[in-house]
Amino acid sequence: MNKKYEIVEDTFFESFKGFFVRLLITADHEDILKQAAYDSTATPGAVIGRVEGGVECFVDKNKTPDGRIGAIAQYWFGLDNIDKFEVELSYRIRQDILVKPFTSVFNMTPNPKGFIGTMKQVGHCGDGYEWHEEIYGRKMINVPIAVPDFKIESKIAYSEGVMGANFWYMCSEKDAVVEAGKIAIEAIGEVEGAIAPFGICSAASKVETNYPWIGPTTNHYYCPSLKKKIVEVSKVPEDVNYIPEIVINGINQETVEKAVKIAIDSIIDIEGIVKISAGNFNGQLGDLKINLLDIL
Repeated sequence: MNKKYEIVEDTFFESFKGFFVRLLITADHEDILKQAAYDSTATPGAVIGRVEGGVECFVDKNKTPDGRIGAIAQYWFGLDNIDKFEVELSYRIRQDILVKPFTSVFNMTPNPKGFIGTMKQVGHCGDGYEWHEEIYGRKMINVPIAVPDFKIESKIAYSEGVMGANFWYMCSEKDAVVEAGKIAIEAIGEVEGAIAPFGICSAASKVETNYPWIGPTTNHYYCPSLKKKIVEVSKVPEDVNYIPEIVINGINQETVEKAVKIAIDSIIDIEGIVKISAGNFNGQLGDLKINLLDIL
């Protein structure tokens, strides 16, 4: 094994397939664009039957259909209910993008598995006064609003990608948690088609739970504050005081693996990182089981 990876544990992460929509949001003003992108992808929740999202990247105006600055964002859901996905996605668009001045939404999903019409759940926010128009070489819906007007492509494609890839970077020092996390997130942002929906995540979870109505609960085996209380079962190394997690979703397995590798490579030499591992559920959760060392 390359000495560079001596602190990487020989373990795997589980990931699973999900539906995603990849949208381009455009706006006139950078602050409005960022607010729309971040608001609409906030509060990840696929594990509780809601949409999980993340900002993939920001793009220059020469790369957008309407010649304005843009943000590419992804929105994810399980494979179980495309009708519910349509409704959940519409909440993000209506409440977090449409309400921001001078915004528009375009389809950017690769390799479509199907399409979601946007008139029923979004277009009709115009209360019957909305209309179709051919503009920017696309079929758009114009939704008349008080700060004219919101435009959205009339059909949005959805496709199938990979969710839930992850790695842990176990830290001895508090400063390493944020320092390394920011660098890893920036590295993932360089990978086209990948997002880190939770950012720096401080709450690793497990499948078995005492409170099933909550969904996944804390992975107590890896809680540093519990290692002296549950000495018999704690899996926290002696010199580890923090175990943050980075979760990655991507448009395909190749993209996910590339993002994991680039992120780990970007932080592996940072002082205060003791070990790099991954969260898995003993094979109970995901169909894909990918060993960290195999992709490094």
